Amino acid sequence: MSKKTKSKNVRELALELILSVEKNQSYSNLALNSVMKKNNLSPADGGLLTEITYGTIQRKLTLDYFLEPFLNNKNKIDDWVIILLRLSLYQMHYLDKVPDHAVIFEAVEIAKRRGHKGISSMVNGVLRSIQRKGVPSLDLIKDEEERVAIETSHPLWLVKRWASQYGLDKTREMCAFNLLPPQQTARINAMKTNRDEVIKQLEQEGYAVEASKVVPDAIICLRGNLAHSKAFEDGLLTIQDESSMLVSYALDAHNDDKVLDCCAAPGGKTTSIAEKLTNGNVVALDLHEHKVKLINQQATRLGLTNITTVALDARKATDTFQQDYFDKILVDAPCSGLGVMRRKPDVKYTKSEGDIHRLAIIQMDILNTAASLLKPGGTLVYSTCTVDKDENEKVVQHFLQQHADFVEDNDMKNRLPESVRPFVSGNKLQLFPQDVESDGFYIACFRKRVNS
Repeated sequence: MSKKTKSKNVRELALELILSVEKNQSYSNLALNSVMKKNNLSPADGGLLTEITYGTIQRKLTLDYFLEPFLNNKNKIDDWVIILLRLSLYQMHYLDKVPDHAVIFEAVEIAKRRGHKGISSMVNGVLRSIQRKGVPSLDLIKDEEERVAIETSHPLWLVKRWASQYGLDKTREMCAFNLLPPQQTARINAMKTNRDEVIKQLEQEGYAVEASKVVPDAIICLRGNLAHSKAFEDGLLTIQDESSMLVSYALDAHNDDKVLDCCAAPGGKTTSIAEKLTNGNVVALDLHEHKVKLINQQATRLGLTNITTVALDARKATDTFQQDYFDKILVDAPCSGLGVMRRKPDVKYTKSEGDIHRLAIIQMDILNTAASLLKPGGTLVYSTCTVDKDENEKVVQHFLQQHADFVEDNDMKNRLPESVRPFVSGNKLQLFPQDVESDGFYIACFRKRVNS
């Protein structure tokens, strides 16, 4: 197969992937992994597919702004044609690996195969006009919030919301950082090995890795996919973002603690907690049976026998477990996921303000249930992978107002790695993606009063 045919297929795969994400609301990261496995792509083609797919989704609103002057009756153009124009323009404007004329040629060939002569002529005309005239300047957008929204490709409602919560400068910084590709990070299984040994083994396998400066038991992958490593297969590491790893530090489960993880799948935090216990155990809940299986698979791979999984709605946990039973409880609540846009760029287009308000109700319901299951003197940790105040600060405030038997646990700061302590305020940690180059994340820690 020639290089031309292979690269053309990669672009068609990207087109189909993005179309699936938009039409079926498929998760981009899961869809991408599935396509790469199914088509057995080489590392080079896999990298190109990832770049084009994520880049086009990440920059969707910016690309549409660039395309708008060159399109007539956009509403009458098929969705797949718009996506083809976007991914072609993304390559022309943001990448320098392939010359413009080659990008245009391949776009026209795809249009011929999927459509008719009129469509291929239109695609050719639009892309060649952009090549001649260039794209419109973002400076033409006079409203500051709208310009941030378009230049960073974030919905205007979200930019306005964040600007009202954190100010426009911080919002612009966060939105710009969300466009950067994420690094893969992993947590070392300290029950089996140590970080230096894992780094040495991975380097022998051909990976480029380095120690994390954020979390003591974490590494950063600079080249390769750790999920394919022998070290991963042998249970020496778990792929997890650094900010997510902080939860187990905040919870501080150890010795023979009985721990409840209320919303546990796919099991990264569950296994992190279990690895820190000597004689204790973790009960891991998730609403869906197929997600519970993911937790079991993780535990088996890591050699952990102190995890019990239950398919159960955490809001109904009091039907199964007795009050005041657990020493430590984690509520890693369902959330909007607005802190993980670098890994899931489609999130910003599928969420709405209504989703945030709906999720805040669910988060409170789970916290209320968890509160009755915790022993007096026990620790409750609430966490989300979002940066929205309605899901974080307001939920925490509401919880404390409703539960006089709980107090803020301000000792959490001392349990966290030194790298993130500057971002702690009292019993709360809010990490923005740009703070330590991780996912946006929120952690709040409480203690249940001991009865007098």
